[in-house]
Amino acid sequence: MTPILEIKNISKSFPGVKALDNVSMIVERGQIHAVMGENGAGKSTLMKCIFGLYKQDKGEILLDGKPCNFTHTKEALINGISMIHQELQNIPTQNVMENIWIGRIPYKGNKHLRWVDEDKMYNDTVNLFKTLDLEIDPKAMLKDLSVSTCQLIEIARAVSYNSKLIIMDEPTSSLTESESQILFNIIKKLVSQGVSILYISHKLEEVLDLSNHVTVLRDGQLIGNYETKLIDSQFLVNKMVGREIVDRFPKKLPNTKVGEISLKVKALTSVNPYSFKNISFEVRRGEILGIGGLVGAQRTELMEAIFGLRDLSSGTIEIDGKEVKIKSSRDAIKHGITLLTEERAKTGIISKASILDNMMVVKQRYKINEYKKYSVFLNDKKRREDTITYVKSLAVKTPSIDTQISNLSGGNQQKVLLGRWLMVSPELMILDEPTRGIDVGAKFEIYSIMRKLSQEGKTIIMISSEMPELIGMSDRIAVMCEGHLSGIIDGQSATEEKIMLLASKYDEKE
Repeated sequence: MTPILEIKNISKSFPGVKALDNVSMIVERGQIHAVMGENGAGKSTLMKCIFGLYKQDKGEILLDGKPCNFTHTKEALINGISMIHQELQNIPTQNVMENIWIGRIPYKGNKHLRWVDEDKMYNDTVNLFKTLDLEIDPKAMLKDLSVSTCQLIEIARAVSYNSKLIIMDEPTSSLTESESQILFNIIKKLVSQGVSILYISHKLEEVLDLSNHVTVLRDGQLIGNYETKLIDSQFLVNKMVGREIVDRFPKKLPNTKVGEISLKVKALTSVNPYSFKNISFEVRRGEILGIGGLVGAQRTELMEAIFGLRDLSSGTIEIDGKEVKIKSSRDAIKHGITLLTEERAKTGIISKASILDNMMVVKQRYKINEYKKYSVFLNDKKRREDTITYVKSLAVKTPSIDTQISNLSGGNQQKVLLGRWLMVSPELMILDEPTRGIDVGAKFEIYSIMRKLSQEGKTIIMISSEMPELIGMSDRIAVMCEGHLSGIIDGQSATEEKIMLLASKYDEKE
């Protein structure tokens, strides 16, 4: 039988970077074919060539045995290929059903006078969600929904095209375990109907459980195509990174000492009655405090309040034993607090700007005197020297600091954002999902940076939805449930069962 998709010797280059180098692979009908590799391996670039977002420099793409060279995503959709992108492609100012049927909105009337057929669009959305077992209000505005719900809507939109091949680029990166299970059920249903899935994920267990075949890329080159049932996670890791990684988490450095209390919060309560209430905890210098909980637990909202992005109705914040008032991010930075946000693409990087400008944006604003030349002009030489120092120390893979940050892999973008905050010499770093959408090799590098910072006496608070990450990196784990702090567990005695029990049940009497 002719395969649904065949890639023959595809190559693609960008200025200073060869993203794909002579890559070939075959995707069979009605199967789940995973593509794995470190950030920058070329996975997303390959998918974008298939979907018509990029034009390959050389090589051939065959769909149903026939050559296809899509110059626009519309051509791919017409020919039965849809794609769920790693970065959400929704429109926050429109509602759910408008996002689902964008470009295909039904109309009433005639060529002289027509208007949107709201009833049909609503009913079509309801019917689509029923087939996918999704409970989402079609009329809800995207801006009012969680990241994970928006991700499910993106998945539903891709399915709505009735495609024969669906590309899924990190589809579970923003989903909880229960939401991921919904996706897996959708995938199994689609495969049973003969649909093929091209699946990119950094989650090893996920790929091994779901896929029939795995293609591994490294530095734009094909490492190999493997039948999933014949390999294990250690094999995949070694093929992806080109070296053996025995431990997923770096060991705590022996001379790391937990010091005095750095941050103490008492009875923090949000002005939003549906958000966090009466939160109290403390964290010490040299300590990594993990924050666990399910989506909706208000972990991000709590950390954003500590950083001055959300208002409090009551409670106090103490830094080094002194009560402080934090009304804005400027106040937080002044007190040595920084925040690496959850959504790298939306609230982290400045996509059209260079690595230089992305890394310098905070320090240049808050410590401008260090970069003034002749009292008027910026000292560009010093800006470049400082940026290069952090690019090297964080091992950011880039041909130049003038490279547009959107051309970097997710892991390298995250390193640039870490460098942005390290430049202002923080004492307390809040990291919200610091390794989301990042491969196993880049994760280890981020973890190593965190370990080094804690050894230097920095305080780190890490929000994570990944249980192994919480357990593997945290000295203590504070677990939240429905806006309450339900308990704190010592890192050495933490288990997934203990965390889940606290994350799913809060006893107000305790």
